[in-house]
Amino acid sequence: MNSIPAPTPTGTAAMLVNDAGQYLLHLRDANKPEICDPGTWSLIGGGPESGETPQEAITRELWEEAQLEISDLAPFALLEVPGPDGGAKGHIQVYLGRWNGDAAALPLTEGIMLHWFDADVMPRLSMCPWAEEAILKHQADLQSTAHPAQKAKGVQTVEQA
Repeated sequence: MNSIPAPTPTGTAAMLVNDAGQYLLHLRDANKPEICDPGTWSLIGGGPESGETPQEAITRELWEEAQLEISDLAPFALLEVPGPDGGAKGHIQVYLGRWNGDAAALPLTEGIMLHWFDADVMPRLSMCPWAEEAILKHQADLQSTAHPAQKAKGVQTVEQA
């Protein structure tokens, strides 16, 4: 059996969820053609520096961009994404973690703002495509593990989120 190694991540992102099931989204700077997905709502993240593991990179990015320390980050998904020019493809390692703080109180050093959103608001936002893909995957995972009564009501318990 031939095993194909997983692609090396060229970027990392943190999908942070609070106890209400909301996602922390980052409004990226607009009019910056050198960055991926300018002017969209995305997840906090960035590329690894030389010699850095993806886990080290996302830990550093969270601290640099918002002075966040999240102890329970776990790999969630590896997504293929286009580069800033729309051509060259890369892979973003998305990590999942829990945080319940005040997004507006964070000292943001990149982008415009951070805000908590329910997943059902995403269709009304200008979303970064790969961030939306990660959130939709997370929502599908929650639905597949919810009890039948919870599925009918669209409710997930804290343990499932």
